[in-house]
Amino acid sequence: MSKRLVIIDGNSLINRAFYALPELTNREGIHTNGVYGFLNMLHKILEEYKPDYLSVAFDLKAPTFRHIEFNDYKAQRKKMPNELAEQIPILKEILDAYKIHRTELKGFEADDLIGTIAKYFEIENFEVIIVTGDRDALQLVSENIKVLITKKGITNLEVYDIEKVKEKYGIIPKQIVDFKGLVGDKSDNIPGVPGIGEKTASKLLNQFMTVEEIIENIESIKSKSIREKIGKNVDKALLSKRLATIKTDVPIELDVDEFKVVEPDYEKLLKLFKQYDFNTLIKKVIPQKSMDNSKIERELEKFKDVKVKIIDTLDSLDNLISGIVENKKIALKIYKEEENIRTDNIIGISLAVGKKDIYYIDLRKNAKLLDELFKIFEDENIKKIGHGLKNEILALLRYGITLKGIEFDSFIAAYLLAPSKTEYDIANLASEYLGINMKSQEELLGKGKKAKKFVDLNIDELAEYGKNYCMTVMEVEDKLLKELEKLELINLYREIEMPLIEVLANMEYEGFKVDRETLSKLDEEFTMQIEGITQKIYELADEEFNINSTKQLGEILFNKLCLPVIKKTKTGYSTSHDVLEKLKDKHPIISLIIEYRQLVKLKSTYVDGLFNLINPITGKIHSSFNQTVTVTGRISSTEPNMQNIPIKLEMGRRIRKIFVASDSEHSLLDADYSQIELRVLAHMSKDENLIKAFKEDEDIHTLTASQVFNIPIDEVTSLERSRAKAVNFGIVYGISDYGLSENLGISIKEAKKYIDEYLKKYQGVKKYMEYNIKKAKEQGFVTTIFNRRRYIPELKSKNFKIRSFGERTAMNTPIQGSAADIIKIAMVKVFKELRDRNLKSKLILQVHDELIIDVHKDEIDEVRKILRENMENAVKLDVPLKVDMNIGYSWYDTK
Repeated sequence: MSKRLVIIDGNSLINRAFYALPELTNREGIHTNGVYGFLNMLHKILEEYKPDYLSVAFDLKAPTFRHIEFNDYKAQRKKMPNELAEQIPILKEILDAYKIHRTELKGFEADDLIGTIAKYFEIENFEVIIVTGDRDALQLVSENIKVLITKKGITNLEVYDIEKVKEKYGIIPKQIVDFKGLVGDKSDNIPGVPGIGEKTASKLLNQFMTVEEIIENIESIKSKSIREKIGKNVDKALLSKRLATIKTDVPIELDVDEFKVVEPDYEKLLKLFKQYDFNTLIKKVIPQKSMDNSKIERELEKFKDVKVKIIDTLDSLDNLISGIVENKKIALKIYKEEENIRTDNIIGISLAVGKKDIYYIDLRKNAKLLDELFKIFEDENIKKIGHGLKNEILALLRYGITLKGIEFDSFIAAYLLAPSKTEYDIANLASEYLGINMKSQEELLGKGKKAKKFVDLNIDELAEYGKNYCMTVMEVEDKLLKELEKLELINLYREIEMPLIEVLANMEYEGFKVDRETLSKLDEEFTMQIEGITQKIYELADEEFNINSTKQLGEILFNKLCLPVIKKTKTGYSTSHDVLEKLKDKHPIISLIIEYRQLVKLKSTYVDGLFNLINPITGKIHSSFNQTVTVTGRISSTEPNMQNIPIKLEMGRRIRKIFVASDSEHSLLDADYSQIELRVLAHMSKDENLIKAFKEDEDIHTLTASQVFNIPIDEVTSLERSRAKAVNFGIVYGISDYGLSENLGISIKEAKKYIDEYLKKYQGVKKYMEYNIKKAKEQGFVTTIFNRRRYIPELKSKNFKIRSFGERTAMNTPIQGSAADIIKIAMVKVFKELRDRNLKSKLILQVHDELIIDVHKDEIDEVRKILRENMENAVKLDVPLKVDMNIGYSWYDTK
């Protein structure tokens, strides 16, 4: 059996991966999607084809002999985007760590190197497989050489042997260059013979083997037009063939042994995978045995040696409690039966005491063990560490136990270090920081409809998972804290994010009461409104159709009603909201469709959806609050997303009527920061006009209108104030003149004038925004007042839209992020004071810049004072923070 060589076209494959995969960056903002996709394809090839020898060929920037002969060769090609160019050296460094042979040479393309290597190894009786996205390589196909062409990005490979080439092109492989001599190649700017298509070229090459033979026998061609086309373009045909011909005699020294597939340098690979956040590759590629000599692996030997002790009797628990009291520190993971906030019985607890002793407490066998553990959980002197400790706090609240002494949460630490990631599973930390493979929760339980719950697992499965979980938390604590210190994030972590965990857990546990009767009435009302609007739409369309079908709606609007087409997609006419907004004055049906969509969304999301989320025991909605989702640091929520409950339209605001006080003894007290982002902007920009306005408690929007429109302040109209308000908040969000024109329904020229006038009057703001962009480009990230980081790789993009987004992000993130941090500080202070005073009033919701308290009627004045003092004094800025407060039975009543 002959040995097998695989040659990979490096540029082709990384290019495919770059465009096939979504944008990926590591925590420093370096783009990695091309490299990540390439490496996954590499492993697919290694697994499926098991090569004995391997090489990766690359192009270099220098011009090749083809450029010298034909100046327009590949002239139409766009320059490689920076986001991809920065990944080429990364890929080469990783391939070197794999100890994979790679080749490149000035003056020659990767194709020529591939051709030379392929033919050399073919002579040496090797089976050769070429992997590329470039069909030029098909000319190299022979009895011993196959070409794998990437299809659909990088997921599929199409195998080409001699028969496949014949089937596809009707010619043999070596005629591919003659085929291109006739047809040309648009992608490489090879001209070919004008007017000669693929069918004609195949027919000619079946009659005459080569371009040269066709030229020699031109009089034998029956078609006069074809004879004339070729006769007039002989030089072009011969040039095109030369340009398309892959050289197989490039002057490079070839030593077969250098191509051998050998063991990678796993330590280098591990370091690189960590650097670029390739956590799944760590699990897939790095074998435990290969790391025997590393410090990391020596640490992890403890994982393998440690046996989990099962605790299911009071006697064994007593010994464990004595050990905990002596050690004064535990890592823990609590397993619940289900996720209902008031019936989620604890079935088991994994505990690590120090870094050696691991326990699994089996509460399914003996539920009374939890009664003995409460004193450990409520002892502040015994420090608790974990990963996502909100889960543990919530689980214990159900039993009336308050988890105290919370010291470290690796989930929060990992988020602060890399806020743009979407996944912070403990398994990722285990592989990234410790080089250990452990099952993620998703791998343990599965996903989708077939997903298990913890209650479905046996003791051994839970004990093993808990061992790896708790020991990982123990092992990564120092590493993550050092990184937080290094990036100056430790204060943000300790003073804002860690105390917030308990606040969010208690907010989830308390929940928000829902008035079912009001919800039912809204359901009926929305249903009737939707039916009424539907009939009006049918009347205007003069037929019934599926309004929710983009295709059918497009047919009605653009074919039947002949409205102007704004935008087309691959599948037909676009009927997006932006398109409909542009058509509003063209036909009365448009406003009805917009209203229909709004009502349908409100009903499905916030009426039908909320019915399903009401807890049958509490009659409340217990939204999940997340502090590790947004890159700006804002809190988000799910089931339902309370942040997205609409407020702009009256029909949306009415959704708030269903959220009410917990009982007749309580009301809702709503405290809302007044223009917090503008106040933060004043503080961060040091703009004298803004600072003066806020210190003197002026109406900032009226003042801005006066400044921008050059009119006396007492002559500002409500329309001018409204427009100035849009400018003020637009500046905060880095709005463009186009965006402002869309918001206000004015021309781009007028919108630009507004922004220019604003920046003339507020010079401090202008300088601050410019400084932010400049600094972000230099260091790759921006920070908030409290040093929260956001990496902005988009600033390096060659694409104007993406780069502009990066610049807007650089301008607005410090402001949004600082405002988010301020309200978090306020939440922690308010929660702590309500608890310390043992009040019946509870903090139940945070949305954007407002806090909502379910306030007992006997405590209204006291809680008002607590809210005002703690919110307005959360931090000291150059301008005062101001809070507006309202009280009512429903959330709607407080606005």
